[in-house]
Amino acid sequence: MALSVQQFIKLANYYNQTAMLMSAICVQKGGIPIENYSGRMFAADVLEYIVEYAKRLKATGVAIPADVARAIEQFNAQYARVKNHTTPTQKPIYEMSLAEFEKFMNI
Repeated sequence: MALSVQQFIKLANYYNQTAMLMSAICVQKGGIPIENYSGRMFAADVLEYIVEYAKRLKATGVAIPADVARAIEQFNAQYARVKNHTTPTQKPIYEMSLAEFEKFMNI
């Protein structure tokens, strides 16, 4: 995939729509905090991808508009806040028992 500002904007829009959907799901599940929603790990992965894409885009020397540059900085700041989040038990998912996993996933 060729790196481009337009592709970055599409990725950013996708992430923003995903975040809005996650917020709506949290409300429908009784107002659970977003920090306790199991989908936050997926959102963090998407955010990491966007941050890495932006780094590569900057490295190519492509002219980045000022508003897109501000969005890149906002994504970087947001990713810095969530990159070290773990599960509530501080265990990776692959080390959880089935009961722990079901509780974590709100099943």
